[in-house]
Amino acid sequence: VQRRAKRPAGAPDRALARPVGKAGVVGAGLMAAQLALLFARRLEVPVVMTDLDTERVERGVGSVHGEVDTLLAKGKVSRDKANRLKALVTGAVDTAAFADADLVIEAVFEEMKVKQQVFADVEAVVSPECVLATNTSSLSVGEMASRLDHPERVVGLHFFNPVAVLPLLEVVRAERTDDASLATAFAVGAQLKKSCVLVADRPSFIVNRLLTRLLGEVIAAVDEGTPVEVADRALEPLGLPMSPFALLQLVGPPVALHVAETLHEAFPERFRVSENLRRLGGAELLVQGDRASTAQDVRRRALDALAEEIRLMLDEQVVADVRDIDLAMLLGAGWPFHLGGITPYLDREGVSEQVTGRRFLDPGVASLPSR
Repeated sequence: VQRRAKRPAGAPDRALARPVGKAGVVGAGLMAAQLALLFARRLEVPVVMTDLDTERVERGVGSVHGEVDTLLAKGKVSRDKANRLKALVTGAVDTAAFADADLVIEAVFEEMKVKQQVFADVEAVVSPECVLATNTSSLSVGEMASRLDHPERVVGLHFFNPVAVLPLLEVVRAERTDDASLATAFAVGAQLKKSCVLVADRPSFIVNRLLTRLLGEVIAAVDEGTPVEVADRALEPLGLPMSPFALLQLVGPPVALHVAETLHEAFPERFRVSENLRRLGGAELLVQGDRASTAQDVRRRALDALAEEIRLMLDEQVVADVRDIDLAMLLGAGWPFHLGGITPYLDREGVSEQVTGRRFLDPGVASLPSR
């Protein structure tokens, strides 16, 4: 895993990367605050946050300063370092504050038109060399950049929550992203101490696409009549960090619904939008059918779906190599290390060949039977 993370497949020549002496963050919410603190800690450069009004900006900067105080109280930074970090993170309402920034990342609401307007506003004030990044979890980076004068400067930097803890960074290259912008993104990712994986600009990238397919099958079983507690425990033998419905609660039904709708629009035959998922978002009672499945049936259904989706992702060239999917699921989704990665597990269980007609890895790589 570490070897793969240190040499991201498909990354451009490091010499093309441009230095980042100042960073900007559009937004002042929870994710934006986490990004601002991470950039200040790791890059040690000025970071300016912007939002719609002074109250939001002050709340966002205050959140960062509060986190710095927590780090100080825990002894993770010195008082001198804490003071320097607080001085590095400032806020503004006017995007003109980004005029001398070398990289600006947006972390606003997951709505395409909103993000397009944000990029248009930022492009109007930054230099031609400034990299524009989006933290979108599912939307098209290329479409987001399509109305800009310089779409080649736009790249996806999908961080995982909590930003300070999860090491994965999905670096998304849109069709028109140039090598210099991409190299800068990888260089920044390395400075942030993240494990970067290059991803094509396809809906929901790697981790969210696979987790949504997994959740979709579990929720479908509930829709059909499987008791929630049975479906929720079905994946326990895999040793995942949390059950499907615990994950759903963590990310929030509205966020899960948004990603599901994005994937349904792209792949309607495989990603259906459950009415029960909508009901969960509205705190309504679930409506179930009368075809209950066993936990074993639900688990098999979920694994079959994962095998199918991974094969399709490889066919679409979402990643350069199947090992990038293993790396992403290990570091971004908490896939258990003891299973050796998701594709070795599917090969070892015989699911890959049963569903897709072939293994993901060469014979001998993951041929030991599971116990």
